[in-house]
Amino acid sequence: MMKVIISGRPNTGKSTLFNALTGSRDALVHDRPGVTRDVISGTMRDRPYELFDTAGLENARDGIALDSTNMALDAIASADAVLFVVDGRVGLTSMDIQWAKLIHRKTKSPILLLVNKSESAKRLTDINEFYKLGCGEPHMISAEHKRGIDEIYEFLDKIASDKNIDITTPEPESDNRIKIAVLGQPNVGKSTFVNRVLGEHRQIVMDAPGITRDTVKIPTRFYGRDIVIMDTAGLRRKSGVTDDVETLSALKALDSIEKSDVVILVVDATKNIENQSLSIAARVYDAGKILCVALNKWDLVDVAERDEKLLKLKHQFSNSFHQIIKPLILAISAETGTGVQNMFKRIYEKLVEQRQPPMSRLKRAMKIKFARQIGRYPMRIKINVGGASDIPESYTRYLRRGIATALHWEHLPIVLEYEKSENPFD
Repeated sequence: MMKVIISGRPNTGKSTLFNALTGSRDALVHDRPGVTRDVISGTMRDRPYELFDTAGLENARDGIALDSTNMALDAIASADAVLFVVDGRVGLTSMDIQWAKLIHRKTKSPILLLVNKSESAKRLTDINEFYKLGCGEPHMISAEHKRGIDEIYEFLDKIASDKNIDITTPEPESDNRIKIAVLGQPNVGKSTFVNRVLGEHRQIVMDAPGITRDTVKIPTRFYGRDIVIMDTAGLRRKSGVTDDVETLSALKALDSIEKSDVVILVVDATKNIENQSLSIAARVYDAGKILCVALNKWDLVDVAERDEKLLKLKHQFSNSFHQIIKPLILAISAETGTGVQNMFKRIYEKLVEQRQPPMSRLKRAMKIKFARQIGRYPMRIKINVGGASDIPESYTRYLRRGIATALHWEHLPIVLEYEKSENPFD
């Protein structure tokens, strides 16, 4: 697949262009410069081209800005094509000239110069000055209004033709990849964990909260399976969030739950589990997703305290979420890599045979006639009940536990619903 990189200095509209070309809202967009930090990837709409949104190029000697810029330059070096975005309202800057020179040194691939924010001729500076960048003819676009996009497609299609790349968009296929969202509070080691799974420095890692802002979807292969792992922004209590960028980041992180099959909730094993982590777990259970709790920094926990800490945490999750028979809790160290790498009828007959439903309040025998699966996220089963309509919660827990054990769904939320079997002679 052809690799296309969007590049330029901060706040030129790169993320807006990424969303316009992919037909998504995957890249976080804000007027504040420097919002994008990691490399965001996606597939272009109507074309089999892999598109990458990169952080704004900045002069920095250390810190997040330096890491972000280096990752962007590494992406440019591996590009088949570069979309170099400048700001038509601001005009040519010394930074544009500096980064254009560096991009030319980093890659010999074709570069398309895009003068963004060109929707108003009155606010546009002299377009001819951008020829100084040595990237050929400047093309006026408006990513926000999706103007000038056709020229981008023509540019990329020409490159694909020269490389004999088939640009025919294949028929959409069902995506069978396992989608794993990595969630947790700030600074618990989510990005370190993702890098460990990937086996590369793909996500920026620093000993400070709030480094990751976007939800970064990374396709990879793990233990012979194609997966998509989603690194998300740290989630804090609403009362502690005062910044609108953090609010947008949190919303995108929570949205990843719905788009995932499995959620890995990373918690700091050196601290007590907080209500915020339990709140995230509750959202996962309500969405019917499989939850795995990763006790990160386990290597920093005193050996004498480990058994008690693990047992306490399992009890805490079991008591908080009765839908789950066995909470999937794993002790890991992302830093060192430790620990990272139509049956229903038969089941019900066996369960009911072992333990009959109790009598109802009206002293009428309860009869479970049949059951069927009616939902998947969460696993939802409807049970047809004859003779009574009030099955006690204790028996519901018994059925849920028996079903989960028989089908090996101990880690998956199961919701049981009852419907009364109507008497046809009434």
